[in-house]
Amino acid sequence: MTTHPIDLFTSALHIHPDGEVRAAARQMASSDSGAWQVATFHVETDADVHADHWEQHPEAEEAVCCLTGGVRLYFRPTDPGGAEEMVRLPAGHAAIVPRGRWHRLRLDGPSDLMSITLRQGTRLEKRTP
Repeated sequence: MTTHPIDLFTSALHIHPDGEVRAAARQMASSDSGAWQVATFHVETDADVHADHWEQHPEAEEAVCCLTGGVRLYFRPTDPGGAEEMVRLPAGHAAIVPRGRWHRLRLDGPSDLMSITLRQGTRLEKRTP
């Protein structure tokens, strides 16, 4: 096996249950590969992080990591009429999104982010005001 550099801003790392790690295309929708995905993104605007949508990962928790810049992670209320919870992530910080918890992002400015999760069953839902 030949080792070569992997551009993490164009590819993702897929970590398979048998221990295999492979560079592959980033998948933002649901995947049934059974692999955990480590994906890194340079984002400039809220549109780059689908801020107008809620996202949910029913099969696993997600680590949302802010490498540079700053981001706000919002959690959908669990009770009708409840308020959104917000966690601010400055550069070098991460938060764990609980399995099955609806969440979304908003940027404080251009940022580099990393997401680590099992994409199986991932759902997106348009946010309504």
